[in-house]
Amino acid sequence: MIIFPAIDLKNGECVRLKKGDMNTSEKVAESPVQTALSFAACGAQWMHMVDLDGAVGGGRVNHPVIVETVRSSGLHTEVGGGIRSMADMEYYLENGVSRVILGSVALKNSALVREAVREFGGEQIAVGIDARGGMVAAEGWVQDSDVNFIELAKRMEDVGVQYLIYTDIGRDGMMAGADIEGLQRLNEAVGCCVTASGGIRSMDDIRALAALDLYGAICGKSIYSGALDLSEAVRYCKGE
Repeated sequence: MIIFPAIDLKNGECVRLKKGDMNTSEKVAESPVQTALSFAACGAQWMHMVDLDGAVGGGRVNHPVIVETVRSSGLHTEVGGGIRSMADMEYYLENGVSRVILGSVALKNSALVREAVREFGGEQIAVGIDARGGMVAAEGWVQDSDVNFIELAKRMEDVGVQYLIYTDIGRDGMMAGADIEGLQRLNEAVGCCVTASGGIRSMDDIRALAALDLYGAICGKSIYSGALDLSEAVRYCKGE
C-alpha cells in the first residue's frame, strides 16, 4: 500500500479543514515546498495535493505553487481540485504531475472522464469520490447528490477509470479513524485501485487499511499533528 502524505492549498498556504468546511481552515505548515521535501526525507515516494480554492470555484487557482512544489520535491504527485477540462489535465500532466484527480466532473460528465482516460491513459487519471452519508458530494463538497458512492464507482470503472480515491467527508480532518466498512465494500464492488482518504489517525488505521489490500492511503492531519509517524507508516507499507 502506498502512503500519500497530503498538502491542501488555500491562498497558496498549507492548510487543513474539518469535514471539508472552508471556514475551518487552519494553517499547518509554512512552506509547501519544505513540507514536500520533509515527506521525501521520510521515505515517501508519492504525495497528494489539492487546490481547495479551485475545488470550490472551479479551474486552476494554486497551480503555480503546485508546479513549484512538484518540481522541487521530485515526488510522484497526484493533484486534485478544480480540474474540470482537458486543458486543466494537460496543463498539470505537462508540468510534472503524475496523476490528475477528477472529482465533481466525474459526477456530472462521465463522457469527459472517458475522453481523459482515452487521451492520457489509465495511469494518469484518478477519480475522487467524496461521500457524505454514503451519497456523493461535489463542488468542493458544498453540493450533495442522490448518487450512492458505490454506484458512481461502478460508473467510473465502466468508462475505464483504474484509480479511485474514496473520502468519507464526515471523517475528513477529524482524526476519527478511517471508514473501514465503506472502503471494504468499495474495494469488493470494483476492480479499480482504491485509495482511502479521511479520518486516518494512527498506525492502527494504516494496518487495518493495508489488511484490506487497498492501493493507497492519504494522510494529512495525522502527520501534521504528530499522531502518525510518516517514516514508520512508509516503512510498514514497504514491509520493512
